[in-house]
Amino acid sequence: MLNIIEHGSASGVPLLIVHGLYGSARNWGVIAKRLADQRHVIAVDLRNHGESDWAAPHTYPAMAEDLRAVVQHFGGRADMIGHSMGGKAAMVLALQTPQMLRRLVVADIAPVAYSHSQMQYIDAMRAVDLARVTKRADAMAQLADHVDDPVLQSFFTQSLDVAGKRWRLNLDQLAQNMADILSFPEVSGQFANPTLFLTGAQSEYVLPEHRPTIRALFPKARFAKLQGAGHWLHAEKPREFEASVRAFLAASDD
Repeated sequence: MLNIIEHGSASGVPLLIVHGLYGSARNWGVIAKRLADQRHVIAVDLRNHGESDWAAPHTYPAMAEDLRAVVQHFGGRADMIGHSMGGKAAMVLALQTPQMLRRLVVADIAPVAYSHSQMQYIDAMRAVDLARVTKRADAMAQLADHVDDPVLQSFFTQSLDVAGKRWRLNLDQLAQNMADILSFPEVSGQFANPTLFLTGAQSEYVLPEHRPTIRALFPKARFAKLQGAGHWLHAEKPREFEASVRAFLAASDD
């Protein structure tokens, strides 16, 4: 079962927000609350993240099935924003069950396999001696030995239960399924509704050579870039991200 955080009115088509690898619904709190001035916004913790159940396997078909249950619970049709890993899970849901989604925003990810690894971050979190952690700053100091970027140090520790001396991430399961996380499954069909591929101008996750694959699966794909942003575009340029999402979701279904 997925943990969810709700914001705003329960009327109209709901908007689901799906975080990326090592993230959580809480990471999207500010954007979710701002979008909730007009929408019923539901931020989810994916399996093996946040307060959701730890479950195997951590694959995109499994994550899409989890999201399908959430959409069904809230009326069977929704708009969705998915970042990175969450974007891939949202794309699989859209391709498998297109009638469940009205519009889709895919944030800085493409429906392709990537060759880079994210294992170094699992190793860094595993290396933290939680017995010596009494506040998040203690964990950040230890992470600094393995992760140079203070922004990432802070991001990872948002998934740390300091009082419980545990990570709110199933690091073992994520490590076991890392190859699946970096890949994209073979999914037949298309999602013919409007889809926005919103990327950071300084990111290399969505490249020009990915566009034929994107358009084959998402024939109504649109592309937009946020200047001055990288892969964490929603955190680096939150107001610009919010404005782009609002404009896309409010547009006519052409």
